[in-house]
Amino acid sequence: MTLNHSLLGFFLNAGPVVKIVMLILLIASIMSWTFIFQRWCFLRKVSQQMRQFEKKFAEADNLVTVYEEVNKKNDIGLTKMFVVGFKDYATLQNKPHFSREAILQSVRSAMVVQQNRFAELLDTHLSFLATVASTSPYIGLFGTVWGIMTAFTALGAVQQATIAMVAPGISEALIATAMGLFAAIPAAIAYNRFTHRVDSILNHMEIFTEDFLRIISQQEPRS
Repeated sequence: MTLNHSLLGFFLNAGPVVKIVMLILLIASIMSWTFIFQRWCFLRKVSQQMRQFEKKFAEADNLVTVYEEVNKKNDIGLTKMFVVGFKDYATLQNKPHFSREAILQSVRSAMVVQQNRFAELLDTHLSFLATVASTSPYIGLFGTVWGIMTAFTALGAVQQATIAMVAPGISEALIATAMGLFAAIPAAIAYNRFTHRVDSILNHMEIFTEDFLRIISQQEPRS
């Protein structure tokens, strides 16, 4: 009997409660891997766009050239934050009643708002991964405890119990714990990894905001 047949046999022979627990964990695992792949592709794309824009921004002669080039694209993240900030700066610098401090504060606010909106996009599905990582072992343990209780309850109906009668029921119950760990471990690793990458991206955006404000402050002649 192969491993796959054994797992299938354990599932088919388990009680209804344990089967429900296994199905819940299987669905959670499938959804976790789906979100892990989706988040990995998205964060990879964001990081690539950020590196490309930072290189373009550092090599540009002036901000107008950068804006005209990136405004035609539909990039997100750091590029979008720059576009929003530069638009606000270009609008307010033509209004003489705005002081330099007021312009800088307005630009900062516009870029922070854009960053916060993007932060929500970066955090998409991470809470689900955290939930799966923290609750799946307990769900699996519940299935195991229930299965063991059922196995020992059935043994109470016989006069002489043997290890051969106990082992199959306990094995079936322990599969629930194994499935809980199988769902939880990848979700926990992915959550920690993605959280670190999100923090790094947001930190880059904060540093860029200060650098951008420094540049336009030097260009703005108002007192």
